[in-house]
Amino acid sequence: MLNFYSASNGQVNSKKAIQQCLTAALGEAPPSTFQDKMLIVVHSTIGHDFDEIIAGAREVCPQAELVGCTCAGVIGKEGANESMRALGVMAVVPGEAQEYHVTSCDNIRGHNSYEEARKMALELKANQADINMIQLLASGIDIAADRAIEGIESVFGADMPIFGGTSSDNMRAISSYQFADGKVLERGAIMIGYSDPTLTVEMGVHHGSVPIGQPFSVTRSEGNRVIEIEGEPAWPYLMSKLDFPADTHPGPCIPVAGMAELLPDGFREPYDNDHILRVIVKVDEDGSFYMPVDCPQGTRLWIVERDEELIFAGLDRMMDRLTAQIGDREVAAVFHTDCAARGRAMFDAIVKDEIIENMQQPLTKGTPLPWLGMYGFGEFTRLKGKNLFHNYTTSIYALIRQ
Repeated sequence: MLNFYSASNGQVNSKKAIQQCLTAALGEAPPSTFQDKMLIVVHSTIGHDFDEIIAGAREVCPQAELVGCTCAGVIGKEGANESMRALGVMAVVPGEAQEYHVTSCDNIRGHNSYEEARKMALELKANQADINMIQLLASGIDIAADRAIEGIESVFGADMPIFGGTSSDNMRAISSYQFADGKVLERGAIMIGYSDPTLTVEMGVHHGSVPIGQPFSVTRSEGNRVIEIEGEPAWPYLMSKLDFPADTHPGPCIPVAGMAELLPDGFREPYDNDHILRVIVKVDEDGSFYMPVDCPQGTRLWIVERDEELIFAGLDRMMDRLTAQIGDREVAAVFHTDCAARGRAMFDAIVKDEIIENMQQPLTKGTPLPWLGMYGFGEFTRLKGKNLFHNYTTSIYALIRQ
């Protein structure tokens, strides 16, 4: 049986930050745990020294395997922290059996996302045949997320729950990083297969944005690369709609340039919205841009804006649905992926803290739970039994003890 322990802090010294997190997280575990084999999942903002994080963890927990990624902010049971040196950990400690396996790659991009994800999934299955859920952490700049999902499903089938997110930087959309095998990667992906038979995962997802204006059509594309919109170069066309210069970098646009696609019938009610959102984090010199999923010719896109009232009301409904799904069962731990544009880029500290509290309180019921979340560039979350990739969205993954 897997046990979970979490902590987060804003310690500026990177080695001290990870060591203090691990000491705090494992304080309730037996003292011998520090010497045991375990998995440490780390989320760090971009200002930390990542090599120091890896070295510091190795000193405290020499048998541990450390994986994780960078983000724009860390969310823990202690609250949210979007400073340049925020850090959070989830220690996953096995019992008599390991009940998890980790695999990774260091060069996942749009054109090979299916193949790389399939390779990782095949390795997981070969080493841990009874996996019942998969956590995926991947590069937030280059991945074609829908193809990565398809690659996993080609091995495990569409019924395998996939949850997780994509890494981010401090909203500049330049570089984000992943940690695996004692290395710092820039275009990597990490896949964790859990096989504890006492655990299942329940998910909640919501965004609270609404489309504005009329939709426009993709008139030329290749996979997830959008070349033309309404017959014009795609990025300059979009910038003209936002009254931005044509050469604007995507980073500053992330808080205001959210895009939406229409969801198929049947997915709208459980999503509490008619649209699924997309973020653009990469633009080519020719004026084309990259979506995180394939965007076929003829796709209709909308620009969206956030509605604060819908966000709060929708989060309440999301948590009502999630707690109803959980019922009387025990919540063992919570992973949480939120969009980088839903942190301080959108809300002041008071409102942001209220949002986090409104998500945590229904699950913790006054008793802190192991909780590790991040503000990233995208979210892997099931919706009505289908694995999907989302942007500008909050996603909760509650690991439930059967």
